[in-house]
Amino acid sequence: MENEELLNDYKKFLKKKNLSNNTITAYEGSVRLFFSLNKEITPESLQRYKNYLISHYRPATVNQRIHAMNHYSRFLTETSGEEYTFIASYHLPSVKVQQKTFMDSVISNEDYELLKGKLKEEKNYFWYFIVRFLAATGARVSVLVQIKVEHLNLGYLDLYSKGGKVRRIYFPDSLCQEALEWCHDKDKRSGFLFLNKDGRLITPRGINSQLKHLAKRYGIDPDTVYPHSFRHRFAKNFLACFNDISLLADLMGHESIETTRIYLTRSSQEQQQLLDEIITW
Repeated sequence: MENEELLNDYKKFLKKKNLSNNTITAYEGSVRLFFSLNKEITPESLQRYKNYLISHYRPATVNQRIHAMNHYSRFLTETSGEEYTFIASYHLPSVKVQQKTFMDSVISNEDYELLKGKLKEEKNYFWYFIVRFLAATGARVSVLVQIKVEHLNLGYLDLYSKGGKVRRIYFPDSLCQEALEWCHDKDKRSGFLFLNKDGRLITPRGINSQLKHLAKRYGIDPDTVYPHSFRHRFAKNFLACFNDISLLADLMGHESIETTRIYLTRSSQEQQQLLDEIITW
C-alpha cells in the first residue's frame, strides 16, 4: 500500500472505536488486500472488491472485510477533509448469511443412539441412565437430579409449583424396569439415583461438563451435547412418532403451545435430507 502513514492513522482510528487488537489486525489486512487489487477507493472499486470477496471467501469473512472497508471509508471522510467527501454516503451492504436453525444445536437422533449405545457397551450405567432419563422423559436437569428409586416404582415424579399446581413427569415402563435392575444390582432400594462419589447430588454443572467429555470421546460434536439438548431430542422424537403437539406441550410443561411449535423446525441436515428425498424433478 502506497500510503503507509494513512494506514497507521486508520489503525489509531479503530483503536479509538474500542475495537479489539484481533479485529484491528483483520481490518488492516482487508484494507491492504483492497489496495493490492485497486489503485484508489471509489464506489465502483469498492463494489468490485465486494464481488471479488464473494467469489473467494465464505460469507462471514466477506462481511468482516466489508465492515473493514466501511470503517475505512468513514475514517477517510472524518480525517481527510474534502478529498473523500464523495464517499461519505457510500456504504457497502453486507451479504446475507443463512442462519442455522435452532435444531442445529440439538443432538441428532443418530448421535443420541451412538452415545447411548457406547455407554451401555462400556457398562457405564450411571451416565447411560442420565442420558436415557433426559432423552426419554424430556425432563430438565433440575428435575433429573430429583429422581429416586421410589419414583421408578411409581412410574412418575410429581412436581409441585408455588401456586399449588402439580406437574407429572412420566417414566416409560421399559426404562423404569431397566433402571430398577441397575439399582438392585447395586443393592440400592431407595433414595436418589444420581449421586456423586461423595454421596451428594450431582450438580447440573457436573453433568454438563461430563457430557461434553463423553461427546469428545465418542466423536460427537460437543456443541450439541448438553443436558437441555436431550429435552429437545425428546420433543423431536415424540412428534416424529406421535404428532400431537398439544399433548407434547403438556408433557413439556409449556404454558403456551406456541413455545412447543419450535420443535416443528427442521435442522439444516433434516432439510437437506428431506429435499434429497422429495425433489425428483
